[in-house]
Amino acid sequence: MNVSDFDFELPESLIAQEATERGRSRLLVAPRAGDAFEHAMFSDLGRYLREGDLLVLNDTRVFPARLRGRRDPSGGEVECLLMGQPRPAETAEAPGAEEWDALVHPGQKLKPGARMLFEREGSVLHGEILARRFQGRRTVRLWTGHPDGVTAIIDRIGHVPLPPYIKRDVGPGDRERYQTVYAGERGSIAAPTAGLHFTGGQLASLVAAGVEQARVTLHVGYGTFKPVRVERVEEHEVDPEWYSVPEAAASALTRARRDGRRVIAVGTTTVRVLESLDLTAEGQVSAASGETRLFIHPGHRFRLVDGLITNFHLPRSSLLMLVAAFAGRERILDAYREAVAHGYRFYSYGDAMLVV
Repeated sequence: MNVSDFDFELPESLIAQEATERGRSRLLVAPRAGDAFEHAMFSDLGRYLREGDLLVLNDTRVFPARLRGRRDPSGGEVECLLMGQPRPAETAEAPGAEEWDALVHPGQKLKPGARMLFEREGSVLHGEILARRFQGRRTVRLWTGHPDGVTAIIDRIGHVPLPPYIKRDVGPGDRERYQTVYAGERGSIAAPTAGLHFTGGQLASLVAAGVEQARVTLHVGYGTFKPVRVERVEEHEVDPEWYSVPEAAASALTRARRDGRRVIAVGTTTVRVLESLDLTAEGQVSAASGETRLFIHPGHRFRLVDGLITNFHLPRSSLLMLVAAFAGRERILDAYREAVAHGYRFYSYGDAMLVV
């Protein structure tokens, strides 16, 4: 299958630049069976879920992974987007240091040995380029003289890593808004955006209506959004991302599967976690953690997911291919055309779609 088969026309005016109030986004309901599309509000979600459904949420927390500073000592502007999980880098020069994979700008000037300085409101973080890697990436070492350590300083001085298609500066409200209300363990450089629509009240109302909930974790990395640079879909590879499914979630999944109840995944990241799990012939799901490289595209046979809540994704992206694998390429492209025709807002801060 060709990557070009996942292209579509999108007016730039429909790319959401600001988030709406939680719960007030629009919701396009796209039955997989081919029934007519329905137009609703995200606050209407409960109308389309059933008592006994299991709603599975990715509770990862986004950290402020974008660092802005200057070269040391020349003073030229630099930007560093941290990716993946840090590794200890204890050195005599920089005790408590961490090594990170990162994208840096300006990439051509930041060669191994180049030093950087990031400062904000009295907090200081030092950086050094250690090595060049593939596709413009670098290995960087970060350290600070502050006793709170590198992680705490990153949280103080870093900026919310909004996607590049949001053409504005990060605002003071983005730290809270670009985070789900149920975010837990810190580790993502991008939000699991389907979850951004929920309010705490809506989640409580769904529980009261008999919709069970379970939480898993997948730390969203650059691999989720890495451009598909090949011509054939099957040749694309995604980068590994760390996930965890606790015993409580595994037990809930096992009960739902054995009872014949629907499993509704909130977001493509949750789908990747669930479809990475082992499922026995008896419907047993076990707790697990590790890295997943699962790339879901048309032809994938879904074993755990019966429904999907998702935002609208970029053309030719691996995320669009995942949704197309779940509902069918033509069905999803029809849904996207429907969304464009009715002025839905696209991408991270945009509207949502329910596929069941």
